[in-house]
Amino acid sequence: MTPAIFGMSGLALTADERAFFKEADPAGYILFGRNVESRAQMHALTDELRAIHGRDELFICIDQEGGRVARMKAPEWTTFPAGETFDRLYRQAPASAIEAARVNAQVLGMELAEVGITVDCHPPLDVRQPGAHDVIGDRSLGSDPMQVAALGRAILDGLGRAGVLGCIKHMPGHGRAQCDSHKEMPTVHATVEELQVDLAPFKALSDTPVGMTGHLLFPAWDSKNPSTLSSTIIGDIIRGEIGFDGLLLTDDIDMQALSGTIPERAERALSAGCDVVLNCWGTMEDMQGIVARCGTMRAESVARLERALASRKAGLEADKATLLAKRDALLSVEGAAV
Repeated sequence: MTPAIFGMSGLALTADERAFFKEADPAGYILFGRNVESRAQMHALTDELRAIHGRDELFICIDQEGGRVARMKAPEWTTFPAGETFDRLYRQAPASAIEAARVNAQVLGMELAEVGITVDCHPPLDVRQPGAHDVIGDRSLGSDPMQVAALGRAILDGLGRAGVLGCIKHMPGHGRAQCDSHKEMPTVHATVEELQVDLAPFKALSDTPVGMTGHLLFPAWDSKNPSTLSSTIIGDIIRGEIGFDGLLLTDDIDMQALSGTIPERAERALSAGCDVVLNCWGTMEDMQGIVARCGTMRAESVARLERALASRKAGLEADKATLLAKRDALLSVEGAAV
């Protein structure tokens, strides 16, 4: 098994992609807007991915948070609010916010499960900091770490009720970034003591089966390597201090915060301790390079992948309209509505 999650080029697999995926046997797949058109089309695509490998339990993920991070959009799918909506409500009515986040995530998860998605790259547990770049911004669940943890747990629970795994991100925390890691490398000039705030939500939810790194440089821990490529941060902070022992994905290895060729980045991330490389763009040359350079998935990483997939429960029967009505009633507190 190749230690990578690969993207694909369009609404259906090409003959070249089909042949390549069968030979490469990647750990999983990620879908983007270019792969999304309708329920029937998405179901056919995920069914074909499963058929390639002959296994029903397959890691197929997507970024579907709500707000501006939504690959599946109206009118075909429901429009979901950004994390900031639940942050506002929590400051007025914590219990209502937790239940609203849970119900919202359950409906979101139901829509994913309907089309064969097994993992949502959600929730972000990045603690919002004043003056930071808005790459996180309204995606954040708040500026208080325990609030972020409480709402994050509710989202994971809601997704789980729909039969979908969540993925906590972006370890060890993206909330202080002064620039967008899609475009350049953020350097976080915070002390070890200050960074305890960023770590707190991840510590609280360290039992989550799937997590993701962020591409940020933290000189307090490692002055040379960003977290995705740092054996110190992955070993001492993510695996050690946070206590996360789930499947660790990189953030998209194509992002411009990192340097070198895509296969070189992938090899460095795996050597640093990531279990799986997330390669989103579906470029055949890059995917072939990752296969050639990165070898097969480590036994402990395969075990983490299998544990994650085994932890996924069957979705509960529920009526989406009823759940959405409940969410909207909870959000009707003044200032918190969608």
